[in-house]
Amino acid sequence: MHAYVEELAKHVGQEVTVKGWLYNRRSSGKIQFLQVRDGTGIVQCILTEDAADKSRFEACEHLPQESSLVVTGVCRADKRAPGGFELTAREVSIVQVAQNYPISLQSHGIGFLMEHRHLWLRSRKQVATLRIRATVIKAIRDFFDSRGFILADSPILTPAACEGTSTLFEVGYFDDKAYLSQSGQLYAEAAAMALGKVYCFGPTFRAERSKTRRHLTEFWMVEPEVAFADLDDVMRLAEEFISFIVSTTLGRCKEELKVLERDTVRLEKVTPPFPRISYDEAIKMLTESGHDIKWGGDFGAPEETAISDRYEKPVMVHRYPMACKAFYMKTDPQDERLALCVDVIAPEGVGEIIGGSQREDRLEVLEKRIAENNLSKESLEWYLDLRRFGSVPHGGFGLGLERTVAWICGTEHIRETIPFPRMLYRIYP
Repeated sequence: MHAYVEELAKHVGQEVTVKGWLYNRRSSGKIQFLQVRDGTGIVQCILTEDAADKSRFEACEHLPQESSLVVTGVCRADKRAPGGFELTAREVSIVQVAQNYPISLQSHGIGFLMEHRHLWLRSRKQVATLRIRATVIKAIRDFFDSRGFILADSPILTPAACEGTSTLFEVGYFDDKAYLSQSGQLYAEAAAMALGKVYCFGPTFRAERSKTRRHLTEFWMVEPEVAFADLDDVMRLAEEFISFIVSTTLGRCKEELKVLERDTVRLEKVTPPFPRISYDEAIKMLTESGHDIKWGGDFGAPEETAISDRYEKPVMVHRYPMACKAFYMKTDPQDERLALCVDVIAPEGVGEIIGGSQREDRLEVLEKRIAENNLSKESLEWYLDLRRFGSVPHGGFGLGLERTVAWICGTEHIRETIPFPRMLYRIYP
């Protein structure tokens, strides 16, 4: 009976077959200890000379790392073994003898590992990270699906910019031009006017010439949009959403977080409500601590880190100056210089994981903002129609999947949170 390593607890005392790859091997005289990984975990298989024919035993003794094999044996519990279970092997079938595997169990430079990303994925920490990523994705969908949100996917090819024209990837579209989507938000707004509350979830693209541990040129983003929502509604939804993702991951990924040696104490404190401070309060906080920043500018990594270091939970910074935010954000009726927006900054130096706002719902104001930002009104006429035909207050946000996974995993660089990262100087493999 074929069993995955993660299922072995259900098969103690039974004979099972594990199919996988040789992760590590050692021998002690007439006994070989074969560590086999199958994507769900690693199990130690004990092969004795008496249990196997001589040629097969000798073949296993020289089997290279990452050779593929099938092991049949009796499962038994052993607290000392990796994963708490072992297989007393009766039969080992070698599927393929690997060539000289380039990524050994010793350390390698990051350039080498990125060049061999297709193989680096097999390492324990990378597997743990991607399993956590999958859990976060499921938690995202579970959160919105269970609250009556409708998935309404936005297109990847778009005729216009959403987040500014300087970070667009332009592509040919027959006899015209198109752009890879920077955000699905504008289309989510249209869907919200039809369905009330929606979310889109997919890849987005930013041609930012940034070479930092926080940036990718291709990343995944989930973007809810809610009709009749104001900024306070958006902030409540954001903190409930983040708390759900973190608690779900803590509950389902205990072993993966152990593999990553993640200290989960701070994650366990991520519950509503989150601290909320205005942009003005944040500026005062930064200037008093010696940061050279003037009112009106957006925050970079040093400023975001300095703010988040004061709190144990993600912190919500709201009402930034309109001049440094996107054209679609609604101005604050109490101060026209400000936008009704919020950034959620994660602790531990991760930076912004959510950017959201109440959207501008007045036609004439939105037309003015499009002109001020030198955007094509013609390509946004459909978006303006949303303000011509039943405009209502509404809002939403976007959460960057990779930064969120990096924070939960305690990963230093965002490149390890996506299977095949795309960065300023990286498009291979």
